[in-house]
Formats: sequence, structure tokens, C-alpha cells
Amino acid sequence: MRILILGCGWLGESFAVYMKHQGHEVWASTTTDEKYRRLNAEGIFSFMLDFDGESFPEKAGIPNQFDFVLNSIPASQKNSVEMLDNRFSNIKQFFSRISWQAHVFLSSTGIYPAKDVVFDESFTNRAELAPKLLMAEEYMLKLANTIVYRLGGLFGKNRVFAKYFSERICTTGEQPANFVHIDDVVALLEATTNRTLKHAVYNVVAPLHPKKKDVILASAKKYGYALPLAFEAAETTQKIVSGELLQEELDYQFVLPDPLQF
Repeated sequence: MRILILGCGWLGESFAVYMKHQGHEVWASTTTDEKYRRLNAEGIFSFMLDFDGESFPEKAGIPNQFDFVLNSIPASQKNSVEMLDNRFSNIKQFFSRISWQAHVFLSSTGIYPAKDVVFDESFTNRAELAPKLLMAEEYMLKLANTIVYRLGGLFGKNRVFAKYFSERICTTGEQPANFVHIDDVVALLEATTNRTLKHAVYNVVAPLHPKKKDVILASAKKYGYALPLAFEAAETTQKIVSGELLQEELDYQFVLPDPLQF
């Protein structure tokens, strides 16, 4: 199988290395020389490409046919609408020069509003969805054979939740954790490479939702991080994002279903 990864960040690199070790041919774009060299050292065909550039190259020196494309080029709330419009226009232009059997675009469960609701993929109220994330998703869903994975908070390896609150005040401890471990995301992406899914959008979230406070305490104890200076319940929205649709469709059993184990 020939795989292309656009925007080979932390998750993309883990997926690239894993699929390479499974015997697949993997190509990956990056914007840094250090990442370019590291990927090539792993036997991954890396190439430099910046989708935010004003003048976009005609060719990237890569094949024009792929079995599976993972698109992890982000849409951030910090980006301006103009920047995102340029970025995703360039991505669509890039796609016009290749063919693919399946394409997964990585989005975020941050697209759902902060409300005391259990959100699944049936929630489509445009007025309440984060507009910049929605714009990026809609750009990509116009492409053929495309699905969107809305990832929960991504942890694993060197990403430990307690680290971000060590000796700081935590105001979100009473909120439910809508998290997912990188090992499960990589496994779900691998499962997606050879399956035709029924829907256009899926949430990718671990099935259990403990309080963030309990995840901080568990991960601090497991990895030796200092505790927060205090837990102050300033933000208590009970937002839960369900990942049941994808789990059931793929008949997938999570390796790490509980963020307390991360």
C-alpha cells in the first residue's frame, strides 16, 4: 500500500513510522529540515512543502497515485480566516494533481460548543459549531473519498496531561475528559486504510470520560509530575463527546479506553 501523510506532525510521524514498519510505502510532507532528515532516516519518503506559501509549487516530486492519504494539516482557532482560506485552497490544489482511494482529514472535537450535552456526529447546528474548524472540514469534504476524524484531546508517549498543570492552578478539573490515546488513533487509522466507512464525519474519543482532575492526579502519580498548586472549579461545563459511531462501525476495542490509564 502507498500512503501519503500531509503535515507530518506528532501523530502523523507516529502513524508514518508504524505503517512503514508494517511494510507499506510511506510518503510524508514536512516544513522543517530536521523532520525531513529524521523521516528519511526511518525509510519514509519525506518532502518539504508549506501549504501556507503564497506561491505554490507545481510539482512536489512525488507519485501521483496513493491508496490512502492522511491529512493532518490543522485548522486552528488562532489562525485568521484569510490564512485558513489560503491554506486549504492550496491543499485542494495539491489534491487536484494526485489520485487516492481513501482520504482522512483530522479535525477536532473542539468543533462542538461548550455545553452540558453528550455530542455525537448528528449534531449539525452550524450556528454553534466552531466556524474555522467547520470551514476546514467543509473544504476537505468536497474532495472525493474523504472522511473527517474529529479527535479528542490527544495523549500518550511524551504527552502527559499532568505535565500541563504541574505547579499551576487548574480551573477545568471538574470537566469530563474527552481524550484519546495516540496508540488507539494509529490503530483506528490503520483499520480505516482498508475499510469503506458509511459516514462522512466521526468522533475519535476514548469511551470513558473521567473528570480531568482525576486524570491529572493519576498521570502525575504514574509519571512523577508535581501536582497543581490548586484545583479551582471555575469552568464546570459537562461536555461529553461520544466516539461510539466509529467504534461500533469498525468493531474496534480500545487499547486504552480509560484516560486514567494514559
